[in-house]
Amino acid sequence: MQVKKYRGKTINDALTSVKNVLGPEAMIISTKKLRERDGYNGFEVAAMQARDDISNTSSSPYMEVKSELMSIKKMIYVLNHSGGITEALMMNPVIMNLYAKLIRNGVDYHYARMFLERAGAIKDDSSYDTNSIKKKTIKEIMKVVGIKNPFDSQNGNQIIAAFIGTTGVGKTTTIAKLAAQLIFTAKKKVGLISIDNYRIAAMEQLKTYASILGIPCFPAFNRKDLLFALKRMEGRDVVLIDTAGQSHYDKPRITELKNMIAGDSFISSHLLMSVSTTDSEMNKAATNFSPLEFQSYIFTKVDEAERCGSVINQIMKLPLPISYITTGQNVPEDIERANKKNILHLLLNQN
Repeated sequence: MQVKKYRGKTINDALTSVKNVLGPEAMIISTKKLRERDGYNGFEVAAMQARDDISNTSSSPYMEVKSELMSIKKMIYVLNHSGGITEALMMNPVIMNLYAKLIRNGVDYHYARMFLERAGAIKDDSSYDTNSIKKKTIKEIMKVVGIKNPFDSQNGNQIIAAFIGTTGVGKTTTIAKLAAQLIFTAKKKVGLISIDNYRIAAMEQLKTYASILGIPCFPAFNRKDLLFALKRMEGRDVVLIDTAGQSHYDKPRITELKNMIAGDSFISSHLLMSVSTTDSEMNKAATNFSPLEFQSYIFTKVDEAERCGSVINQIMKLPLPISYITTGQNVPEDIERANKKNILHLLLNQN
């Protein structure tokens, strides 16, 4: 492994030299800011030619340091999204890699920088303890992540939960997964109600799931029907309500849904949002559905998303806890109770 050093007046100059000589896949070993006392005022980058045994061989003796290395191509990308903290990042490759994982996985650079600043990582020198700063940064990220269990009843009262969201976000399938888990794992008596008046197929799908699970399922076309259906469900521990999928721009239908379920303290609402959508559309959906006073996020279709940073971005914009994450179409397997460990995995799962 031959390591070479390259210098430049700016970090980009030094990286350009590395790229020109070793190529865009060259691996960065270390970075250092040089001052007049070093005989050169600028930056020094130590790099080596990319090697297959580092990138592809699990038994390679270099695997232990692989997580600390970054290709020149990735580093240039990260520095172009550094939000004015280039020097602080370059002083420590571990912090650089943590920042890089957040950025490449879709976390807004303003939030990534904020987490590093709160952890004390944005300094003009590298005198801090690297591992300590990394742990503190992760801790700062986890501080903003709230977790909620919609079915945690302290007093044993019946729980009624409505699931809302845009068309195709996966409400009916998610309800089927939850119903199965509640029945077979939590040993709860469950009932289903559909207030999807726009899609006959959705009601039939819910009925099919209910038949398989051996539980009651009733339609409700208006407020009176809903109250009647809930009356018939009085013996059930949990009632899950499937609502019509609709555009988050269709405010009249959102108002219609609000008049049907909102305002009742005994019905909790939970917003489903696909991680595969853009940050802006996700935030617009949360904002426009806010009259329904939803209590938690359920992030769906994680398996269809290349990047999952939108999860943390949305929490930062409208802070609410996460209750569940769905990871596929299989019923009932592809759903997880949210916890801080799996949320962190979503944010740092890229190499």
